[in-house]
Amino acid sequence: MAFARSTLKAYRCLSTASKKLVPPFTAETAVAKVKLAEDLWNSRDPNLVALAYTPDSVWRNRAEFLKGRDEIVQFLKRKWAKEQGYKLRKELFCFQDNKIAVQFWYEYHDENKQWYRAHGLEHWTFNEDGLMRERRSSINDLPISDAERWFKGK
Repeated sequence: MAFARSTLKAYRCLSTASKKLVPPFTAETAVAKVKLAEDLWNSRDPNLVALAYTPDSVWRNRAEFLKGRDEIVQFLKRKWAKEQGYKLRKELFCFQDNKIAVQFWYEYHDENKQWYRAHGLEHWTFNEDGLMRERRSSINDLPISDAERWFKGK
């Protein structure tokens, strides 16, 4: 993968952080892992986000099933081209050993400027190096007005 200078710098930070955030998770490392994931996704850099996953990572995202970093990158490019103004929040739901569950909320608008709030749960499984090898996501979308946005101006 070719990296822009900002992506390379972010990758180095990700690599350093990931080495400290490996299973088995504690309450502190699980919360830190969730925050790192939130920051990565809010970067909207598909190449950088994909590096947090194993090369053969398996995903279920709504009705879409993905395998491997290349499919993850392509999926995220499509996602963020459609979901404009994307802003995400993640919160630890529970954890044990090499698994973390999160609840999340994000807002975005489509090409017609209709805003949506998506929310749901994710189940993550990590390898011994702290890379996510499995991501299962259940997501619901709700059309909202601009006045109903939670992440306005952020």
